[in-house]
Amino acid sequence: MLEIRHLSAGYGHGPVIDNLSMSVARGETVALLGPNGAGKSTLVNALSGTVPVRNGQALLDGDNLVARTSDAIVRRGLVQVPEGRRMFAPMPVLDNLMLGSITLPGGKHAADEQLQRVFKLFPRLAERRHQAAGTLSGGEQQMVAIGRALMSKPRLLLLDEPFLGLAPRVVEEILQALDVMRQDGLTMLLVEQKLDIALPFTQRAFVLIKGRIALQQASAELASRDNLESLYFELADAAAA
Repeated sequence: MLEIRHLSAGYGHGPVIDNLSMSVARGETVALLGPNGAGKSTLVNALSGTVPVRNGQALLDGDNLVARTSDAIVRRGLVQVPEGRRMFAPMPVLDNLMLGSITLPGGKHAADEQLQRVFKLFPRLAERRHQAAGTLSGGEQQMVAIGRALMSKPRLLLLDEPFLGLAPRVVEEILQALDVMRQDGLTMLLVEQKLDIALPFTQRAFVLIKGRIALQQASAELASRDNLESLYFELADAAAA
């Protein structure tokens, strides 16, 4: 479904992502792992059209997304849940969600149908639909961010650090909702630092170190490695050698 070929991207003079190639199959849930500064967010932002791509291709079902505008990329079915949630704080939950349906074909009827799916996944949002988004808890705001992305009915969902700063109970609640989406066939790329969250939920994992793929492996196999807590250090040392 998604095939990235020799992609280089970044800000300023030097690329943050350097000659990176990877793929995500339709219906697959894939983890993109790595420490702070590895380039994970730069990669998903490049795929979403908000970071300049210097070289390479990002193909979604054969359609090259490079040089397309962000709204055109969303219309093709690739949608990002950005790190930090980025709510319109003074606006009600409902308005924040409906902003995600701007590119959705089918008008109000299609948007209302998608809204009911979001409320079924996150019943708390239905209860708080008229509440200002900025007054929600961090976990509830993350539900809004995911729900807003789902309003466009994506084919591929990019989740950038969706569990950052959340309590374990809320993490589990969001994972349960994501699992429902996965069972419905939604393809997902999960950007995460924490291996204990990402590996049990995904099928395959790519580890990014200094803008390059340092390791790719089945998530279950990676989780069974000895000294998993030192994985990033070991891969960084190997990359520097």
